[in-house]
Amino acid sequence: MRLRHKPWASEKISDNPQFVIANPEEKKGKWDDVFGNGNPIHIEVGTGKGQFVTEMARANPEINYIGIELYESVIVTALDRLIEADLPNVKLLNVDARNLTEYFASGEVSRVYLNFSDPWPKNRHEKRRLTHESFLKLYEDILIKSGEIHFKTDNQGLFEYSLKSFSWYGLHLKFLSLDLHKSDFEGNIMTEYEEKFSAKGQRIYRVEAQYQNQ
Repeated sequence: MRLRHKPWASEKISDNPQFVIANPEEKKGKWDDVFGNGNPIHIEVGTGKGQFVTEMARANPEINYIGIELYESVIVTALDRLIEADLPNVKLLNVDARNLTEYFASGEVSRVYLNFSDPWPKNRHEKRRLTHESFLKLYEDILIKSGEIHFKTDNQGLFEYSLKSFSWYGLHLKFLSLDLHKSDFEGNIMTEYEEKFSAKGQRIYRVEAQYQNQ
């Protein structure tokens, strides 16, 4: 995906610390204080333009959401969406997901969402996939006991790889759909990519994977 450079993005992010949390490593173990309550915390790794995390927060006010996005030029769109929605239960982090344990304490997160992650199809890039075992270890380190990963993609190859990765790591597959929009799953909130791909008739794959014996 080619990103259009937005030279003003950094300043806009800095001007909105109530939405995009600066120095999140200082919040490690203290996210309840950030939100002002002890509600469960769900994070979306690779939140993109923020449609999913914003609409999930709107639909579930009893849950706190944190959208994580590496690229400034992308997260500013999520920021615009959040400014308009002005929801108290969603924050954004402009950070690298490889450093998740620097931002969250053990057991501080209840669920991880991975939506339409970059498939990194070349074998030499396997470790960059967000369902690689190295990332599964990161998620395990910050999740509660029996925490879950909810994963959606349009990419069959990445889905098959992820199922193998989850299984090899010892996760329990609770829900699996090979064609989400033709299933009986209720309450699905779509991302921007999901709307685009499903409009073209592409299958959407989804799985819920739960950690065991933590």
